[in-house]
Amino acid sequence: MAASVGPYLCRDCLRDGPVPSGARPRCPHCGSPRGLHHPERDALGVAHIDCDAFYAAVEKRENPDLADKPVIIGGGRRGVVATACYVARIYGVRSAMPMFKALEACPDAVVIRPRMALYVEVGRRIREMMRELTPLVEPISIDEAFLDLGGTERLHGASPAVILARFAARVEREVGVSISVGLSYSKFLAKIASDRDKPRGFSIIGREEAVGFLAGQPVGILPGIGKVAQERLARAGIRLIGDVARRPLPELMRVAGNDAARLLAFARGEDSRPVKPEREAKSVSAETTFDEDIAARENLEPVLWRLSEKVARRLKASGVAGRAVTLKLKTADFRLRTRSVSGLAPTQLAGRLYAAALPLLAAECDGSAFRLIGIGASDLTEAAAADLGDLADTGVAREKSRESAIDRLRERFGDDIVSRGLALRDKK
Repeated sequence: MAASVGPYLCRDCLRDGPVPSGARPRCPHCGSPRGLHHPERDALGVAHIDCDAFYAAVEKRENPDLADKPVIIGGGRRGVVATACYVARIYGVRSAMPMFKALEACPDAVVIRPRMALYVEVGRRIREMMRELTPLVEPISIDEAFLDLGGTERLHGASPAVILARFAARVEREVGVSISVGLSYSKFLAKIASDRDKPRGFSIIGREEAVGFLAGQPVGILPGIGKVAQERLARAGIRLIGDVARRPLPELMRVAGNDAARLLAFARGEDSRPVKPEREAKSVSAETTFDEDIAARENLEPVLWRLSEKVARRLKASGVAGRAVTLKLKTADFRLRTRSVSGLAPTQLAGRLYAAALPLLAAECDGSAFRLIGIGASDLTEAAAADLGDLADTGVAREKSRESAIDRLRERFGDDIVSRGLALRDKK
């Protein structure tokens, strides 16, 4: 990173001034070591904001007794880790790790099943706070987004870097979770920067240093370079981004194909992608992994119903409706089966989603044992078009009214206050 020159901002007391003296400068006002200083600090406007261990952070906010304990968000010994707090990460727990391995590494961890409705609510609040800074907010997931703050200096009376530091402090104070910020002149560099100093980080990558900084980094940090692509590049002697930058485009094309020009641009610090304020969801889904494999259709159906209810709630919360349904099954030997039906009337109703998926499930119940089942709604459209009914479908209004009443009861008294008999069938 660049040398410690340029204006200095304390990220704790938010006072600005010259860089304090010393190898490890501290704020002269509050003594904090968390200073922000960089020669291009006030000349950059593209940011990536990422909440730190978001699900776990929300759970710790809800229950302060968990503050210093290792917390894993996931479910069942056959499931995987959705996220782990930084205490649990000290023991080697990582996202997507099988739960049984996570618990072997950290047997004293507190395991909490995900509460997506709560996380979505908190994520939306942070998103609304982002939009107070700039209309150019591009959500990536529930807990991260790109922002373009270029040209907002006059509005806020400060540079993007200063505004983002104030924003991070506000999120901690008002929401109770921490964020990490990456600031640069392009999206992919802002994303790389936000990953460098977690948690509660704020890292800057400027134009002058970008190519030199990237040269020594592994190619895996570039967007779209997964494990398979890394292995393919490694066989050609390309392991670092500097290796990409030194290769002529024709040679790189023989290894990376159509991705060659994009990789070469990234290696040179070039990324012309704008921050787009709208990212439409392509699907809304829910799935679960079983503690023990299930083969019997009569045991799979109630699980499918509960997942249909989850998807219905998420469709309603997102203001969209689905015109296609996909069933997802994973066999005991990890083979994935997906089956879809399209051309449906737009719906947000659990009963309609379930009815569409049920024949798909019946066709797959061939004696195979399944470790995972999921359902998704896709081909999304606006909620106004959902569940209108017609002369041939006169029951939709009654079904819609019944489901709305159940939703209201659950909002007041919790999810378990009303359960359909089907959903209880596999509970002993």
